[in-house]
Amino acid sequence: MVVSRGFHGKRRGGDAKRVPPGQYVTRDFPVLSAGPTPRTRLTDWTFTIEGAAQQKSWTWDEFRALPTETLTADIHCVTRWSKLDTRWQGVSVDTLLDQVEYDAAYILAFCDGGYTTNLPLEAVTGGKAWVVFGYAGAPLPPEHGGPTRLLVPQLYFWKSAKWVRGLELRATDTPGFWEMYGYHNYGDPWREQRYAGD
Repeated sequence: MVVSRGFHGKRRGGDAKRVPPGQYVTRDFPVLSAGPTPRTRLTDWTFTIEGAAQQKSWTWDEFRALPTETLTADIHCVTRWSKLDTRWQGVSVDTLLDQVEYDAAYILAFCDGGYTTNLPLEAVTGGKAWVVFGYAGAPLPPEHGGPTRLLVPQLYFWKSAKWVRGLELRATDTPGFWEMYGYHNYGDPWREQRYAGD
């Protein structure tokens, strides 16, 4: 894992009702990646839903024409930092899935750089997840997953996959990148589900 600028050590505090056990609050936005940062030109970018009755893809312009939402959420990294009141803009996963017919119980998010993460469908539907393109009123920068990342704020932040390019709808679960390396399959910060067996 590469730990780069923005990581300045532990600063504890914050509302105990908003900060899961074992976490500390930071004002920084640490950058942690498993490899080099992909940089995709928007003219080459697409987002695809696979595994539906028919595959569906959007270009950048088509994706940006979809209904968007602005949200504020607390995020919690498995490396124990939490950042409160982060502001995002994006498209709800519900909006994307409304465009296809499917019978699935899980998704596998796939990304530039070969990264994947797995989630039960119930964790990303019902207003629980977004594909975000904006952060703090500006385009999402590549180091934080831009042009788009998955945002699933109720789970540890590795489940909010950077550089996301699509969702594969699946009948069965399959481990993603970090899950194959021993991270927890679900990743609930309130239950401290950091690693397999937690």
